[in-house]
Amino acid sequence: MSDKLGLSGRVAQAFQATQITPLLALLGLLLGVFAVLVTPREEEPQINVTFANVFIPFPGASASEVESLVATPAEQVLSEIEGLEHVYSVSRPGMAVLTVQYLVGENREDAIVRLFNKIYSNQDWLPRGLGVGQPVIKTKGIDDVPIVSLTLWHASVGTGAYELGQVAHAIEAELKRVPGTRDVYTIGAPTRAVRVVLQPQALAGYGIDIADLRRALQAGNAVFDGMSITRDNREILVQAGTFLSSAADVRDLVVGSHGGKPVYLRDVATVEEGPDVPTSYVWTGAGPGATHAPDGVAPAVTIAIAKKPGENAVEIADAVINRLDALRGTFIPDDVQAAVTRNYGATADAKAKKLISKLVFATLSVVVLVWLALGWRESLIVGAAVVVTLAITLFASWAWGFTINRVSLFALIFSIGILVDDAIVVVENIHRHLAMGAKNLLEAIPKAVDEVGGPTILATFTVIAALLPMAFVSGLMGPYMSPIPINASMGMLISLAVAFMFTPWLTNRLLANVAHEHAPQGEQQPGRLYGFFNQVMAPFLVGRRGWRNRWLLLAGIMLLIAGSISLAYFQLVVLKMLPFDNKSEFQVVLDMPEGVSLEDTAQVLGEIGAYLDTVPEVTDYQVYAGTAAPINFNGLVRQYYLRQGANVGDVQVNLVDKHERDRQSHAVALSVRGPIQEIALKYGGNAKVVEVPPGPPVLSPLVAEVYGIKYTGQIAQAKALRELFARTPDIVDIDDSVEYPSEKRILVVDRAKAARLGVAQSSIVQALATLVNGEDISYLHGENMKYAVPIRLRLSEADRANLDQVLALKVRSASGAMVPMTELVQVREASREHSIHHKDLLPVVYVTADMAGHLDSPLYGLFEMAGALDDAGKGPEQWYFSQPENPYEYSLKWDGEWQVTY
Repeated sequence: MSDKLGLSGRVAQAFQATQITPLLALLGLLLGVFAVLVTPREEEPQINVTFANVFIPFPGASASEVESLVATPAEQVLSEIEGLEHVYSVSRPGMAVLTVQYLVGENREDAIVRLFNKIYSNQDWLPRGLGVGQPVIKTKGIDDVPIVSLTLWHASVGTGAYELGQVAHAIEAELKRVPGTRDVYTIGAPTRAVRVVLQPQALAGYGIDIADLRRALQAGNAVFDGMSITRDNREILVQAGTFLSSAADVRDLVVGSHGGKPVYLRDVATVEEGPDVPTSYVWTGAGPGATHAPDGVAPAVTIAIAKKPGENAVEIADAVINRLDALRGTFIPDDVQAAVTRNYGATADAKAKKLISKLVFATLSVVVLVWLALGWRESLIVGAAVVVTLAITLFASWAWGFTINRVSLFALIFSIGILVDDAIVVVENIHRHLAMGAKNLLEAIPKAVDEVGGPTILATFTVIAALLPMAFVSGLMGPYMSPIPINASMGMLISLAVAFMFTPWLTNRLLANVAHEHAPQGEQQPGRLYGFFNQVMAPFLVGRRGWRNRWLLLAGIMLLIAGSISLAYFQLVVLKMLPFDNKSEFQVVLDMPEGVSLEDTAQVLGEIGAYLDTVPEVTDYQVYAGTAAPINFNGLVRQYYLRQGANVGDVQVNLVDKHERDRQSHAVALSVRGPIQEIALKYGGNAKVVEVPPGPPVLSPLVAEVYGIKYTGQIAQAKALRELFARTPDIVDIDDSVEYPSEKRILVVDRAKAARLGVAQSSIVQALATLVNGEDISYLHGENMKYAVPIRLRLSEADRANLDQVLALKVRSASGAMVPMTELVQVREASREHSIHHKDLLPVVYVTADMAGHLDSPLYGLFEMAGALDDAGKGPEQWYFSQPENPYEYSLKWDGEWQVTY
């Protein structure tokens, strides 16, 4: 009999009675338990999404000069790096910001090494003395996304962000001690500084200028301790000088002499140690669903904690929260409240448990169906085979490098129906042989397995062939979804091995002593299912009529396929790449016109917060004015971490648990979008409601990239395109990359007059920079200082706001005479320059938007606007899959969610 058996029959015969089979099954179960215990649990797949920002300063240069001299040559150099997907640049007055985006899946360490090598091996690309500064490289990846954020606030009116920042800085090191944490930083804490606020009248009266103060502060904080002397046969260390260690030391510093008497710094300036003038504000507020938030609003700071690569987000988040609880009453005073405002470990754990429960439910459902069709013993065999298969698949997934996340678990749920097929087919055919009168089970099992072995192997590899190409999809979508084809394919191969090895053994054990009512050998009494099957299938199998019916069946199937595809066209089924997820958070991103003050931005954010107080699903929110909220995966790809400045702000909105609210997070975000945008528009701002997508994020759901020969023409095309966006129904959150033309003042130095008076332009420029922007002359020294405390020289806020008052100050000429800067400087009015954006070496202007309404799918909005441009016949040429071939004609490339859809 063995000679007549095929591969599957021989495998079944070899394993059906051997003692190694249960040991292998037990080993598979133990490996699965091991994988469940050690595999990190996360909400999103751990994919390599590596970004790097290169900041190249060029002080005083215009945007066009930065573009031509710095950004474009740097792009050309960086584009040579292997593994790049895109190179972006933004040329601003005085600064070029380049963004290097690697292909998803590129090894992070290798990618960063290639970037540093390329930058520092090309430092001679610009001549010395041009004024271009040293490039600063900041890398970002998926592990830079904080998994936990802690918000500290104080109910007392007298306690502000500075005091809270001191508490936050004190506990940063304690939280960093938690194994597996990566980056711990505080958002919203004002910097500590010794503020030397100049008194212009006193400076003029004593004849002291900025250069005198700079020299005195630097000279008075000079120390040398690398000396020693030998006396009485002993070495004695010698230190020359002492550091400035307090504000009192700074006040008592002698900065000059007048009338034969020393002039102290306190005579010409007010010296105070404490918080510097804030460049950002953070506060927290409570919503109707609050359980741990202040009454009303309160100043706050936020501590963000990220994790190391490969670590378990659930375990680290729990450890951080436990450490926070242990710090209460010691590092955290009793009157300071600390709340967990982000816990991606908890959301990942909840998502994993939910998906595991779905996996168990799907498995039990299959087992019950087999029980009803074949019997409880057969269902037990199938159930055991599925459990062993899933256990080994989980171990294989861990060995491959996957984590337990929504995508990897969805792959198992998706394939559960396929994984049980092999075991069901084998068990059902063995059951059939027994029902047909097989006397010897050990002879029947190999024969039964061999009969269905070939088709089972073929079906397994057919499914793998259909799934595996998905693993080779490029871009962000492919690596993100790769656990589905890889886990499902591995599961299919494992289920095939289990069906041929473990299932025959367990069948022999459970059915060996079961009595069957056998029909006569070679005969089989047809049952009701056979009759039903015969009535349905016979017309398609018999004679000429069957040939015709088969063609009719094929035509009907093709019509049904065409009809199902048309459902998306007729909008009966909405085509959307990234479905909505019921999250417990969303974000409000506010952009005010350039030139708006931080206080005005904070006012708008305050009104948005007051409105959120009325939304019943909101438990609490954190407002970030002038800075960015802790980024999520969405903010990583969109580079929200670069959002700094007086005219920008974020609101992080947290919702009550999804089990305690009737509306999903998308419905809540949809309902608040209109009122929030009305508040922003009232002040000339633009507010966007940003939801956390359940899949790979993009720059924006709708992105139009405008290319052309002139940047001014591209801006004009973008403005016209933005009007089309506004006219299209359900298009919301419309924005572009063009800044608001705010005011600017240029202080022009009369070089000829300055030269006659013996004053260098560099002295005037440096003095103005110190007076208006402030200058860190030196640093305070002392114990228990985690962050350096600068001695910051500047004018008061009232004086620096008045340019006439600033220019009234005097600078020292070569002859020693004091010359007021009003005699040397003229004020010229100008406007802020537009930043110049590049993508892959081409100038580009972006128009972005989202779609919210009946369809909620950006693809329909894109096709509607593309059709409108085609009908008009006057719009730019449209591209869908690549940048335009001719960049010297105005053209449009569609990006955004469309980019990950096709």
